[in-house]
Amino acid sequence: MTTGRRANPATGTPAVLERGGAVAAIAPLGGALREFSIDGTHFTETWPDDEISPMGCGLVLVPWPNRVAGARWSLDGREQLLDVTEPSRGNASHGLLRNTGYQITDRTPDAVRLRAEVFPQHGYPFHLDTSVEYRLTDDGVRVTHTVRNVGSGSGAAPFGVGAHPYLRIGDVASADLTVTIAAESMVTVDDRQIPVDRIPVDGSRFDLRRGAIVGGLGADTGFTDLTPGTGGRFEHLLRAPDGRGLLLWTDPAFGWVQVFTPDNFPKPGHPESRTAIAIEPMTCAADAFNNGWGLRWLEPGESWSGSWGLTPLPSGRLSADDPPTAAG
Repeated sequence: MTTGRRANPATGTPAVLERGGAVAAIAPLGGALREFSIDGTHFTETWPDDEISPMGCGLVLVPWPNRVAGARWSLDGREQLLDVTEPSRGNASHGLLRNTGYQITDRTPDAVRLRAEVFPQHGYPFHLDTSVEYRLTDDGVRVTHTVRNVGSGSGAAPFGVGAHPYLRIGDVASADLTVTIAAESMVTVDDRQIPVDRIPVDGSRFDLRRGAIVGGLGADTGFTDLTPGTGGRFEHLLRAPDGRGLLLWTDPAFGWVQVFTPDNFPKPGHPESRTAIAIEPMTCAADAFNNGWGLRWLEPGESWSGSWGLTPLPSGRLSADDPPTAAG
């Protein structure tokens, strides 16, 4: 395990889960997934103990994923002004809890639940009680988000939920991986990365239904109109040249997914950077507070819950339902 070496990591002492050979480490800051590995093979990116999560690595995104254009939106005809947290583009980015320390409420050897509140504030006059549970299973790791509107008198609260895992398959260079996204439509954006339109992926270099090499893809792209897979879930896949795979699955609540392939992800312990890939499950589109695409509303006292997870696939398996084979 690579986390928790220092007495006081910058993102908090991680909750370390174990089940057989599987390990998950959860950072209190942002409720972030710091590590998921099996028998020493890592399936998520991590970061040094003396640094905060780079590029949103592993964070929970609530009450919105991605961006709110100009940090402005309208509620019942009144303009709401959020803090600008993406100064280079003037947007509000990745919700209101990325710099919040979550508190552990339940813990077993292979599962942990963490809680954080979104308090009423300028730009978001609602009170939400949120939690995230990470649980190791026979198939991998399962992540369950819960949101409850605990405000009194503030009315229905708009919200979205997302996560920002950067994925890998052991020591295989991410640039050499193939990504497959089960999506019929993609989002076009302006120069601030704000959605403009939804269009079919047909004919686009971002038609990822049959797979594309991560290196050179240059994606920071949202997808929707997802095609159901096993049991009605949405399933997205990374595949290594040796045939090993990593499945990111979501329940139907996560009807959007963002694919981000930066070429400047920091390499721990080295001055150079490298290509990485984040596959981000989301319940709504970027700028959903303005465009309404996938935006949900919670009445006072109402709760919502949704799950996603990661399932490693040894060489030769195409889905989580295939019979196990020896790892390649």
